[in-house]
Amino acid sequence: MRIDIITVLPEMIEGALHTSILKRAQDKSLVEFGLHTLRDYTLDKHKRVDDYPYGGEAGMVLQIEPIDRAISHLKSQRDYDEVIFTTPDGELFTQSVANQLSLLNNIIILCGHYKGIDYRVREHLVTREISIGDFVLTGGELAAAMIADAVVRLIPGVIGDEQSALSDSFQDGLLAPPVYTRPAEYKGWKVPDVLLSGHEKKIQDWRHDQAVERTKRLRPDLL
Repeated sequence: MRIDIITVLPEMIEGALHTSILKRAQDKSLVEFGLHTLRDYTLDKHKRVDDYPYGGEAGMVLQIEPIDRAISHLKSQRDYDEVIFTTPDGELFTQSVANQLSLLNNIIILCGHYKGIDYRVREHLVTREISIGDFVLTGGELAAAMIADAVVRLIPGVIGDEQSALSDSFQDGLLAPPVYTRPAEYKGWKVPDVLLSGHEKKIQDWRHDQAVERTKRLRPDLL
């Protein structure tokens, strides 16, 4: 998979792309990242990529021209399955969306910034708009990093134990059950006996019951 990210502030995201799981995925040649600075695609001598909005509203708006040049440049090199725009008013990013994106070959993520982007970008250049929640960030870079992380870890071979990713929260519509490790007792706090029993069927039943209980208590909207 290749993920190209277009941003005004590449320094906000480059650290995340070269750490932990994402770094290992690149080392294994399972994913390739391209980080593109939007200012490199403007013809403005001051490298300006934003301007005041028509109509007099407060804030600054990313211009269509440098964005179009950036996307056109990338598309001249390969075919892309999706051009994603990170925006608070997009569809909510969920595990299901991450699963869908992990099956693609090439995607572009366009990071929003300032007040927003010229709406013509959303009408003509973007194929999917994604939000990580009902709140506003300084820019879409953090959202892009989160999307990349959630998607890449699902690619076969990225995580040593692939079953680990498949048992994460939300994969089956439920929150994950509690997990424990050694020691079996600490300060009088004990690991549930069933997990020490070695009885696989009872353990699986316990995990399912715990997942349902936690989901009912913490995220009843998922049920």
